[in-house]
Amino acid sequence: MTPGNMEGKVCLITGATSGIGLESARALARQGASVVLVGRNEDRGKAALAEVRRTEPEAKLELMLADFTRLDTVHQLAADFQSRYSRLDVLLNNAGLIIDRRKVTPDGFEATFATNHLAHFVLTNLLLETLKASGPSRVVNVSSEAHRAGSLTFLDDLQAERGYLGMRVYGNSKLANILFTRELAKRLADTRVTTNSLHPGTVRTGFGHNTEGIFRHLVKLASPFMLSAEGGARTSVYLASSPEVEGVSGKYFIRCKEARGTRASRDDAAAAKLWEKSVELTGVGG
Repeated sequence: MTPGNMEGKVCLITGATSGIGLESARALARQGASVVLVGRNEDRGKAALAEVRRTEPEAKLELMLADFTRLDTVHQLAADFQSRYSRLDVLLNNAGLIIDRRKVTPDGFEATFATNHLAHFVLTNLLLETLKASGPSRVVNVSSEAHRAGSLTFLDDLQAERGYLGMRVYGNSKLANILFTRELAKRLADTRVTTNSLHPGTVRTGFGHNTEGIFRHLVKLASPFMLSAEGGARTSVYLASSPEVEGVSGKYFIRCKEARGTRASRDDAAAAKLWEKSVELTGVGG
């Protein structure tokens, strides 16, 4: 992996107060970037800032808050960022949720789909003009090989109302991440903004511990065999900073190498359909 020189660049990372988001923030700060860490909880956010500064005392960091189950806080995040920063070089959409029981957000959306796709769809579109003005800039979307458990039939049941299986719903949300990346790349083809998605690996972090059933126990059992958070962050950092992927867009990566997702994840008509449905649900991106 070839690291980049991120001096003078601004990065915004969602889900950055723990796990691979935190390690991505650390790595990009080490390369000289100004990094905005986004989290839900102020105390955890301040602890994350302190943890990065423990190893990177000269790190340029800021904390911003947003709850990705509420789109009003995503709008506020975008407004707060734009009031403080005139440029954005990297948007790393990293926040993720997996739960084993269907929940509905205050906006009326199924929580996994809302957190893993809709919130990032909204945030990206709200920051798109800033990204364009800062080009060359990058949007990096953390997906997963779990997208192989997804099916395009989810496009006709985005709120998972026809029976809820947590892993299937999560897989659909990760499939949505890749489809979003493909359609976004097409829409940005004539700009200096690129976008790619990735599978971080099976990572030993706090992810999955917010479940209420079997997922929590499975994660604990498997954790000795998983990657460290630092290892899981490598592909995110690579796509955010490496000169090797300058100009590369619309692709899916595993272990810092371009990979081939499922046939469903390469369906451009489905990607366009997901975009239009996301516009209908959020009022953003039209």
